[in-house]
Amino acid sequence: MEKLRAAQYACSLLGHALQRRGASLELQKQIQQLEGHLSLGRKLLRLGNSADALESAKRAVHLSDVVLRFCITVSHLNRALYFACDNVLWAGKSGLAPRVDQEKWAQRSFRYYLFSLIMNLSRDAYEIRLLMEQESSACIRRLRGSGGGVPGGLETGGAGGPGTPGRGLPQLALKLRLQVLLLARVLQGHPPLLLDVIKNSCDLFIPLDKLGLWHCGPGIVGLCGLVSSVLSILTLIYPWLRLK
Repeated sequence: MEKLRAAQYACSLLGHALQRRGASLELQKQIQQLEGHLSLGRKLLRLGNSADALESAKRAVHLSDVVLRFCITVSHLNRALYFACDNVLWAGKSGLAPRVDQEKWAQRSFRYYLFSLIMNLSRDAYEIRLLMEQESSACIRRLRGSGGGVPGGLETGGAGGPGTPGRGLPQLALKLRLQVLLLARVLQGHPPLLLDVIKNSCDLFIPLDKLGLWHCGPGIVGLCGLVSSVLSILTLIYPWLRLK
C-alpha cells in the first residue's frame, strides 16, 4: 500500500518537473494517467479500512490519559469517515456508481483527512510537552544533585527572573534557547515521535492544497506525499520506529 502511495506521489512530482521543463504533452499525459491508475488502485486496496479505523477508535476509548484518548479516538473516527468517502469515490471512478458527484465527495474526504491529521499533530504536541517536562525535571534533579545552579529556562521565578529590571530580554532569550535545546534533546531521544511529527506535517500539505486552504502546487504536494510515504515504509521495515 505505502509503495503504491510513494509511486503515486513520485509521479505527481515527476509530472510537475516535466511540465516545468517543457516536456512533450504526450509524456505528461502518460505520467498523469499512471498517477490516476495508482490512485484508483490504492482506493481499491483501501476498501474495508473504515472498519479497521472504527476498531482502532474503540480500543483508544479505553486509554487512561484523557488527552490521548480524545486525540486518538477522534483521529480514528475521522479516518473511518475519510475511508468511507474514499470508497464512494472508488465506486464512482470504477463505474459502479457513475452518478456520484466526485468533486463533492473528494472535498468531504479531504476534510475528514485534515481533521484526522490535526488530531495526530495535537497528540504529537501533547506527547512532546510531557516528555519535555520529564526531561526538564530530570535535568533539575541532576543539577541540584551535583550542586550546580538551575538555569532560568528550566526553572522560572526567583531573583534574576524575567521580571528583573534590565534582565528581561536576556533571560527570555536564554529561556527560549534552553527550551529549543530541550525540544531537540527530546526528539533526538525519541525517533518514533520525530518521524511521526515529520510524517503528519508533510501529509498536512495535501488536504490543505486540495481544499484550497493553502495552495502549495503539485510539486510541493508530490514531494510531501513522497517523503511521508518513504517514512511510512521505514516504519514497516523497522517496526520500532512506529509511534506506539
